[in-house]
Amino acid sequence: MTEQSGSRGSPSGKLSPERSAAQGDAPMDIDSILSVSADEEDGFDAFSAMLSADSMSMSDDVRDYVFENSRRYHKYSEGRYHFPNDDAEQEREDMQHAMVMLLCDGKLHYAPLQNPQAVLDIGTGTGIWAIDMGDEYPEAEVLGIDLSPIQPNWVPRNVQFLVDNVEEEWVQPANSLDYIHSRQMAPTIRDWPNIIAEAYKALKPGGWLEIQDLKCVVHCDDDTLREGDSCVLYAKTLTRALSRLNIDYIGALENYPRWIREAGFVNVHEVVLKAPLGTWPKDPHQAKIGLYNRNMIYDGLHGFSIKPFTHGLGWTPEEVEVFLVDIRKALLNSTAHIYLPWHSVYAQKPFEPNTGGSR
Repeated sequence: MTEQSGSRGSPSGKLSPERSAAQGDAPMDIDSILSVSADEEDGFDAFSAMLSADSMSMSDDVRDYVFENSRRYHKYSEGRYHFPNDDAEQEREDMQHAMVMLLCDGKLHYAPLQNPQAVLDIGTGTGIWAIDMGDEYPEAEVLGIDLSPIQPNWVPRNVQFLVDNVEEEWVQPANSLDYIHSRQMAPTIRDWPNIIAEAYKALKPGGWLEIQDLKCVVHCDDDTLREGDSCVLYAKTLTRALSRLNIDYIGALENYPRWIREAGFVNVHEVVLKAPLGTWPKDPHQAKIGLYNRNMIYDGLHGFSIKPFTHGLGWTPEEVEVFLVDIRKALLNSTAHIYLPWHSVYAQKPFEPNTGGSR
């Protein structure tokens, strides 16, 4: 059950005056700051007491967007995120969520949560995961943060959104969160050890961190993949472009467990699933996953490519378009039994300070 957002305090606690919150255009309307929930009268008083005049008046770079090569991008912390936030990309993100939910048999998380009270979703995008999480855990306060104010106004009573840059100092107080979730952020984050260290500080003892990502490496378990496959070429080209922008997409996924242990987490687990690319699996459920995955990638090719290829590789927009013609054909016509690995790494902050190494 959802309702028009109202006003209650964030699970993150006090917000800094430098951080602006998202939705809407009227600078002094509380709905223009956060998609939140609460009883209107006493909730508003409690929430508004936490905000300074500065934080209630959103700056233009939070509300505005920039446009490049027919795509729309975030204005706040411009250039940090190399993928668009327009309607086409939002539809693709929601398709990605549907694919992951099929792949994970409906699980929103693998961390063994027990009655979480405060949940943070970093890089929330359209907010669809945070909204589902709020429905599944109605007693929890769920906060989704993103560089783009693209989340809906109608949300569960316990869900809110905030415009923030996760690569800057976090506003969440120490020992305040039960669970931190990240999905498909490997292509965007430059300094994962710092993000993980911030998550460690913000989690309560016993709290959980979970990082989920689809790995941009094409795999095949039989001999149906031909040498020079266009899908393989695309994955390698995208990771090369991101590396020129100081983002180690593949290295991040491979180093998550080590970085998490080094930050002090314990009970580190990794789940790896195969996300088919196309409808080749004989099992109907796997074929449906493959259909969603293929359509999600097909629809996202231009958004994935146009900025990384032009900024990272120095290609012209016309060169990108020509390159994508063959990639689109390959996605639709491939007979190879290919898949992308999907990783979920989750770990727990120890109840006592971890001084003897992690396991």
